[in-house]
Amino acid sequence: MPRDLVCGMEVKKGEAAGVSGYKGKKYYFCSKNCQEKFDQAPEKYIQSGIDSKTKVKDTSRETKVEQLERVDLPIGGMTCASCAQTIQKSLLELKGVNKASVNFATSRATLTYDPQQAEVENFISAIRKSGYDVGTAFIEVPIQGIDCASCVQKIEKALLATKGVTQAVVNLATQKAKVEYLPSETRLDEVKDAIESTGYKVMEIPTEEQVEDVERVQREKEYKKLKKKFLVGLVISVLIFLGSSEWIPGVPEIWRNFLVLWILATPVQFWVGWQFYRGAWGAFIHRNADMNTLIAVGTSAAYLYSVVATLLPALFTRGGIEPKVYFDTSTIIITLILLGKLLEARAKGQTSEAIRKLMGLQAKTARVIREGKETDIPVEEVLVGDVVLVRPGERIPVDGIIKEGKSSVDESMITGESIPVEKSEGDEVIGATINKTGTFKFEAIKVGKDTALAQIIKLVQDAQGSKAPIQRLADVISGYFVPIVISISIATFIIWFDFGPNPALTFALLNFVAVMIIACPCALGLATPTAIMVGTGKGAEHGVLIKGGESLETAHKLTTIVFDKTGTLTKGQPEVTDIISANNFTPKDILEYAACAEKGSEHPLGEAIVKKATGENIELSDPKDFNAIAGHGIEANINKREVILGNLKLMHDRKIELGDLESKSERLANDGKTPMYVSIDGRAAGIIAVADTLKQNSRKAVEDLHKLGLEAVMLTGDNPRTAEAIAKKVGIDKALSEVLPEDKVREVKRLQSKGKVVAMVGDGINDAPALAQADVGIAIGTGTDVAMEASDITLIKGDLQGVVAAIELSKRTIKTIKQNLFWAFFYNTVGIPIAAGILYPFFAILLNPIIASAAMAFSSVSVVSNSLRLRRFRFKS
Repeated sequence: MPRDLVCGMEVKKGEAAGVSGYKGKKYYFCSKNCQEKFDQAPEKYIQSGIDSKTKVKDTSRETKVEQLERVDLPIGGMTCASCAQTIQKSLLELKGVNKASVNFATSRATLTYDPQQAEVENFISAIRKSGYDVGTAFIEVPIQGIDCASCVQKIEKALLATKGVTQAVVNLATQKAKVEYLPSETRLDEVKDAIESTGYKVMEIPTEEQVEDVERVQREKEYKKLKKKFLVGLVISVLIFLGSSEWIPGVPEIWRNFLVLWILATPVQFWVGWQFYRGAWGAFIHRNADMNTLIAVGTSAAYLYSVVATLLPALFTRGGIEPKVYFDTSTIIITLILLGKLLEARAKGQTSEAIRKLMGLQAKTARVIREGKETDIPVEEVLVGDVVLVRPGERIPVDGIIKEGKSSVDESMITGESIPVEKSEGDEVIGATINKTGTFKFEAIKVGKDTALAQIIKLVQDAQGSKAPIQRLADVISGYFVPIVISISIATFIIWFDFGPNPALTFALLNFVAVMIIACPCALGLATPTAIMVGTGKGAEHGVLIKGGESLETAHKLTTIVFDKTGTLTKGQPEVTDIISANNFTPKDILEYAACAEKGSEHPLGEAIVKKATGENIELSDPKDFNAIAGHGIEANINKREVILGNLKLMHDRKIELGDLESKSERLANDGKTPMYVSIDGRAAGIIAVADTLKQNSRKAVEDLHKLGLEAVMLTGDNPRTAEAIAKKVGIDKALSEVLPEDKVREVKRLQSKGKVVAMVGDGINDAPALAQADVGIAIGTGTDVAMEASDITLIKGDLQGVVAAIELSKRTIKTIKQNLFWAFFYNTVGIPIAAGILYPFFAILLNPIIASAAMAFSSVSVVSNSLRLRRFRFKS
């Protein structure tokens, strides 16, 4: 059967929509559109190797894979770390999955898989079957030239072959393709390229900025849902509490009716608390017991006991017990736990903002020179080899090498160092950095996912995705505790029903309920979140913002603190530290002439000199004949005097005798300062030294960390001499110099590989990957938003004493959590044998479910009260 040369579909001669003749041969087409394309360029299609006598090899189904592939899936609906474990287990059960890691903190699943055995659709389906959602986006793309069903099939195949596209449906009638895709895996220009590779034209496609932020919308939706449920639960819980408390006067009698309380409690139990049932069921089908199991079993026991007391009060009166209901217990517990989830969702929601901030650094357009013309195009369309023009103040769009011109470039957002770098022909420039002074042209060598900024983004994503969820102590206990308690409850019922006195059923049911009530794991459920809530609040009072429980729990285990230098240990802004005069010039003369020469300068060193002069009320004259000598210094005419300000090489080039200034300059450099020589009318006038000075409490903070038994390490992009000088002043144990962003991550990993628990303290965008990789990332609040959002802890005041405060607070909070868990477990384990009736054969004593409920309530109250003691905690440092 002949094939359409354009789309490759098989076409029956009698059903062809068009026939064209070329060089004595007939060619058949499935549509007029395909025929027109062929008629416009017949040689193109014939030479491609597709003609009516050649069988087309359908390569769309072939999968040539030499290595595993990776995919990141944003997940919605997780309420605790146990949810992450449930999802992770379901993914690992799928065929073809090599590794799966689900991170509760980032709400993301990272999988490596064999694409020959598994597809992304399988993963999404498994996650949704577990009761959770996957954050995919939808777009509609209008397409020109779709004429038949074969065109539809061809476009759909091309789209589905694009990584990250999970579903594609092309509508012949509307001429549109509806595409479901993962924003983390697929760019919109890749969707466009996939469609146009089939020979059809995309009429319009939205930009990345126009597409709704799926993950953010998903988080906001979950937060609003939690908030709505909490408010409903709060109102109903208050009503039930009033109706259940006989000692509160003035409550309408109708509120005290058991049926009314039951009606009120039911929506809280099964609507407000539905997520706990869903999580418990998901854990059950994967043979787990988790915090959701604890909450579901505990509240259900109180609820069902109350339902029985409402509907069958005779069961209790026959046992000589007045029927009571405990709807207030189940509803209040669910509402309080939901409050904790609500607060957690707010803090956790900002985790992935770091990625968006990084992406926001990317230039939106680039000015390329093609065929001798300057054209502004979207940065996504820049190709390797394009010549790009950059003017002063513009952001460099992609990585490349300068071909013409020179300038100084602010690379602080990549390297973290505040001083601009001089660039000339042959030097590399980095995308997202800012051109400060000159105009230059450069050749693009890395675009798209290969740029330095894209690699930093990937480093942050990888570090966040690989951070294992902390296994909470409560989950470990509940994994054994819950199944044992349920088994004991069932055994209690059977023993009392078979061997107990009459009425056996009543005794069996009461003791079964008593065991379930006293073994209620509500205290276990409250032990961790209440302490964390109080602990994080206490931290905020001292300028320490802790994003979640995981970082608070991990901080107490830290063994090593890694500091970035610039902006963290130091102020991040150069200041004049020394003025040394010579040849009868005064320090004021040197500062005045140097400041006049630097007047209007945008260079940080020049700005520091001008700031010093204006601070001393020195009136500055305008420089004449100003000349910037790239990489060496400046020269200008100030009040008819020739002033030169620059480095040693510039002084030697101008043959200026320096005398003992060289040795003094060497001492300044050894102290971590940047010395600049000043000459006036050909004579050495002196030296002005500028340095990024230490913050006030840096040394004290490092001393306090040493007292806590922690090792201090400093990473910096500075030269070794400056790095050692700063480290010596602060008391740092180890300093690593000339460190690039990827090296910072590597150093953190190296420390972790030695079994150390590492905290990274930084303030710049270049620190973001290391902050994410570290066990605890601590960002300085005076730094960049990206660093703060990539971190686990933020120091609002920029004071490093906050690092000490965070660690001390962590140690105290974990101590409180362990106390809570111990007492909660103690109450339950002591009460279970009594509730089961172990005292009855000896003393004829049975534990009334009311007392069991009181014991359970007391355990919860004691846990919360113990957590509230953290409010009185005072920092030692």
